[in-house]
This record gives sequence, structure tokens and C-alpha cells, in this order.
Amino acid sequence: MIRALAALAFVALAALPASLQQARAIEIQQITSPGGITAWLVEDHSIPFTALSLMFRGGASLDAPGKRGQISLMTALLEEGSGQMDSVQYAEAVEGLGAQNRFDVGDDALTVNARMLTENRDEAAELLRQALAEPRFDPDAVERVRAQLQAVIRAEATDPNAIASKELARQAWGEHPYASSINGTAESVAALSRDDLIAAKDRVLARDRVVVAAAGDISAEELGRLIDKVLGGLPEQGSAPLPDKARLQLTGGVTVIDWDSPQTVVSFAQPGLPMSDPDYFAAYVADHILGGGGFSSRLMDEIREKRGLTYGVRTGLANGVYGETWQGGMASANDKVAEAVGLIRQEWDRFAQGGVTEKELADAKTYLTGEYALRFDGNGKIAGILAGMQLIGLPADYVNTRNGKIEAVTAADVQRVAKRLLHAGQIRFVLVGRPEGIDATN
Repeated sequence: MIRALAALAFVALAALPASLQQARAIEIQQITSPGGITAWLVEDHSIPFTALSLMFRGGASLDAPGKRGQISLMTALLEEGSGQMDSVQYAEAVEGLGAQNRFDVGDDALTVNARMLTENRDEAAELLRQALAEPRFDPDAVERVRAQLQAVIRAEATDPNAIASKELARQAWGEHPYASSINGTAESVAALSRDDLIAAKDRVLARDRVVVAAAGDISAEELGRLIDKVLGGLPEQGSAPLPDKARLQLTGGVTVIDWDSPQTVVSFAQPGLPMSDPDYFAAYVADHILGGGGFSSRLMDEIREKRGLTYGVRTGLANGVYGETWQGGMASANDKVAEAVGLIRQEWDRFAQGGVTEKELADAKTYLTGEYALRFDGNGKIAGILAGMQLIGLPADYVNTRNGKIEAVTAADVQRVAKRLLHAGQIRFVLVGRPEGIDATN
């Protein structure tokens, strides 16, 4: 499916949902198929269907040089006919089995989410194999989907939120694929040929870069056979190397993009930290208190509740496979936005200098551990979570240890990481509108 670039394109698994007040009730089996492909499985025989999630590392970051949008267009065409079936025949075949195959792509992975009934699982798996290994890329389908992608590109060009996010990404990531939209440009997409689509498939769809997870009515032995069937038609190795780590190039300051609107859209970011950092969970709790916690956050209280300068302001740790930032956004009236930006800077530094209260800390922990337990509510979500965990290198016991790591965070931990990371002078603000009282700076 084609989707617009909404922000810096990341697999945001910082708050991986899991089922669990009693996490150990979920048993994750780590299996290896007869063909040598590893997978994670949660068996659940209460409902006769299986959810399967495949993530192919690299995703749209594997676009060939000068062909941005190549993998996005190819991904959108995987459901548009394969083997001997055109797009209509393929859709009818999948629907006739009560199955679902969904294809999506971001800068970190190309994702396949499938659902299949136990009674016809083998037939559904064959249709999925066919889509991955034998896509047709028929001329009429290519032109129809290309037109859809071009419509998305045109929409991005007139959306101030997309404009702000794209400019922030461009400044943050330089020459790395994170710096540009996965959808490409009107020119790059117009130039893509059928041969480019075939090449795109070979760059990303390969067994050496896939992670696999399943949940539902299937045994370990059955899943092993299923995996080998679905992935058996793919090459052992992708034709393009995986991307290098991105080097963050953000500098503090303000960028203003003129846009005729009564309000200004603001995107902002500064360096973040990887999930492997010992201070990650302290930063995660800090973010919730600062700006990630909705109406309970300090930024929302200062900027919306006390002063009415915005309808909402948000922050978040954005952790991708190849890089990370601490970022946020809001919108404010042109004559109010300078004050709102000043308050973000003020609260950023106040947080670093003063830390948090015990009540703020307790409330954040209660929310973050409580909502975690509410999200693991279906085999499709379970399979997607388990695949995502593998993609970013989390261990299988993360679902059991995550809440304990949050509970262990102290006020001193939060203050330490805030002093280390939160410096208002290093925030890059991108403003799209006609803001008053604030000028662009380098």
C-alpha cells in the first residue's frame, strides 16, 4: 500500500505493546525451518487462523541511486497480480479463501502481514508465495499505481506538515535515504520502468534479510514448512547491500519556509539515543513527562492549557534501525508561534536543570506500564510486534522485562539523562507558515 511520509520514517518500537500484566503467560518459541529460516511463534489454538508477519530489512532505503520511489512503487504492485493471475483474479482468489495479504514499506523494512484460515492455510500460503516471487508488473497496473503514487507526491507538496517533516529530515540525514520521502519525486517516479521494478524486488525481497513471526493456530513444525513454502521462491541474497548507519547532521536553529496560512506548522528535533543505550528507559520516561504524555505533559500544560497557544504539542523518541532523534511538533497562529517556540526552549532547559517530581515520575510509570498491557490484543498485532522486535535486535524476553525496566527508573536517572541530552540550543525548528517575531537562523 502507498502511504505518504508523515514524519521521519522510523520503525517506532520504543513502546512495543505486549499483552501483559502477566507477560510470562505468553510463550515465544524460537524455531528454525527445515530450510534454515528462523522465526518466532506464539501458538494460540483458540481461533482457527494464523497471522504471519514478514519484515525484509532495508525497505525503501534500498532504492537504487537516482531511483527514489522505486521500492515504494514495487511494493504497492505486489498485490496487483502474480503468476497467471491479473490483479482482479488475484484479489478474488485471496478473498475467496478468507485470507488477507497486506504489503507496506518504510525506510527500515518492507513489511508483509498475512492472515490465513487453518482450513485453507496451504492455499493461502501459495498465493502469498506467488505474490512475493512472481509479481507480474502488468503495464496497466503499473500505470494505475504510478498515478496513485504521483497523487500522493502532489498532496505532500501542498501539505505544510509534510513539508516541515521533509525539510527536517533533509537537514537531519544528509545523503542517507532517511533524508528523503520513500515516495520519491514526480520526476523519479515518472522515470521508473518495469525493469526498475524487477530490480527493486531483487534488492529487498531475499531470504538473507527477512525476519519472520507468527501467532495463532499453527504448530512449530507447521510454521517451519509454511515459511519454507512462502519464501522458497526468493533468492538467497538481496542484490543490494543493507544501508549504513545514518549520521545525524542536525544543528540548532530555525528554518522558516514561507507558506500562505493563518497558522504555522512546527516540526523540531535534536539528537536522540539508541535503545541499546543504558539511559534509554530513563529518556523514555523523561519524554513522557516532557511532551509525550498528551495532556499530562509539561509542554501541553504550559503551551496549551495555561496560554492557549496551540491545540496540541507532542514529543517522542524516534528510533529507527539506522538512526534516532528526539523530535516533536505542533501548530500555532502566526502571531503566537514565536512565544510557543520560546516556551519549548524554556521547558527543554528547565527540565534538564530541575529534573522531575516524584509524583510526575510515579504517574508516568503507572501510565507507561499500564497501557503496555492493553495493546497486545490479537494475533495480528502479536506477530507484527515479534517481527519488529527481531528487526531492531530486541531479545525475545523483552515482553517480560520491559515494564520492569521502566519501574526501575528513578528521578535521579531522569535528571541525569535530561542533563546529558536536553539542550535547547541544539534543537532545529522548521516552521512552515508566515510566523511573526521569529527569524530564520543558521
